[in-house]
Amino acid sequence: MVKNYDAVVIGAGNGGLVASARLAKEGKKTLLIERHNLPGGFATSFVRGRFEFEASLHELCGVGPITGKAPLQKIFEEIGAADKIEWVSLDEAFRVITLEDDKSDYAMPLGKAQFIAKLEEYDPNSASIVTKIFELIESVEKTLDFVEAIDDFKASMIKEIFSEHTDFLKVANYSVDEVLESMGASQKTRDILNAYWCYLGQPTDELNAIHYFTMLHAYIIDGAVIPRGRSHQISTALLETFTENGGEAWFNTSVKKINVKDGVVTGVELDDGTQINAKAVICNASPYNAFTKLMDEKDVPEKFKKEVNAKTLGAKGFAVFLGLNRSAEELGLNNHTYFIYPTNDNRKCYELSRKIETNDVQATVCLNKAFDDCSPEGTSILYMTSIFTGDEWSNVSVEDYHKVKLSFAEKMIDNFEKATGVKIKDYIEEIEIATPMTYARYTDAPAGTIYGYEASKEDGIVKRIVFDLLGKGIPGLYFAGGYTVRHMGYSPSYTTGDKAAKAAILAMEKEAK
Repeated sequence: MVKNYDAVVIGAGNGGLVASARLAKEGKKTLLIERHNLPGGFATSFVRGRFEFEASLHELCGVGPITGKAPLQKIFEEIGAADKIEWVSLDEAFRVITLEDDKSDYAMPLGKAQFIAKLEEYDPNSASIVTKIFELIESVEKTLDFVEAIDDFKASMIKEIFSEHTDFLKVANYSVDEVLESMGASQKTRDILNAYWCYLGQPTDELNAIHYFTMLHAYIIDGAVIPRGRSHQISTALLETFTENGGEAWFNTSVKKINVKDGVVTGVELDDGTQINAKAVICNASPYNAFTKLMDEKDVPEKFKKEVNAKTLGAKGFAVFLGLNRSAEELGLNNHTYFIYPTNDNRKCYELSRKIETNDVQATVCLNKAFDDCSPEGTSILYMTSIFTGDEWSNVSVEDYHKVKLSFAEKMIDNFEKATGVKIKDYIEEIEIATPMTYARYTDAPAGTIYGYEASKEDGIVKRIVFDLLGKGIPGLYFAGGYTVRHMGYSPSYTTGDKAAKAAILAMEKEAK
């Protein structure tokens, strides 16, 4: 059987959903293919007992409740999904606590002025330096907005980018630590500013400054939100928008092969042999999976093999989901986002996270501190996430797997109690645990990574943007999601899905002329 479409989207994850919705909104006959029975990938929820758990989202940026700068909300409005999502604004950034002898405990608000003022309380005389740091961050963000708004790149634009956006170029290939140290930030100020490092799974002495700074801008300056209906509400809204605009979604369906003829992608073949012809294929899977599992080796240019092989996979995920039979108030859970680290030295944290027995990193969310009715009255929800920066879980035997994952979950719970002084163990009604194997099995993420490729100085946003702008791809094939320009994360995945769809539409329009 042969079917014809303008575009095929492989995978109904965040990037694939937005790409599909954009294509359908612009009148393109689009087929979305997903091997699971639900949309969303990481962006979903699940029920255990009387609790509905959020699978992965801690907080979302790009909706801009503070400054009104809302690139993600703009995309949702343009494709017709905005009215289907109810956002809840957060009023705090994070609380970061360390466990070792250098024990510290900092609770930080959202909003630039509020954040600077609070940091000044913790670290006197820091305000002027942090103000300059935020000015740099805002300058970098403006440049990214300019570059990413380019739909049809021309070589003549390079001069404008290089001559008018000097701050961006000054920090483009430097790490977070290098930039903060050069600006005179004290160690305490850097410890607080760098608290989000685990969201990117890489220490700040390697982490690309632009990538980290854009995240700080989106969270601290613009503000953070969560969807009232968990991330599954976003996924459902995008799918509904797509189908309302005439798109077709096939679930429980797998792509066997991306078809290539004379160096140009022509469509896909399904597991049952069905041939789908298309002018564009947008892949929400990683380039690694696309090139090694979905394409013949002869169809992958050598430069792409080298490019993928040169990249380093980011950290792997481990999560514990807890339904507690006491309210957040009864337990003394006063914060939405907790970062709990063994030490403020995130390089040391990163190294300790290579091993199961030494890993004490966690980011924990109490969803009830965003909206109390997320769980039945008199109850609360906690979900804890840790990262693994090595391949330790691949060495766990089948016989030991259950025991090891339960033991690590217990350690995370113990560390939370130790750090916060809040007792939760005796009030656990429901518990679910996800390991790197869980993520690998459910999303086909290589090795269970939840962060795509590492955002190092050498493989940062600038390199990826240039590679993308110069059109160094395989004609007809576009990538969306966390393995692309902006790296892994909810907002980056949505925005790169939209950009991939726009690139495909532009190519179709040029071909039609």
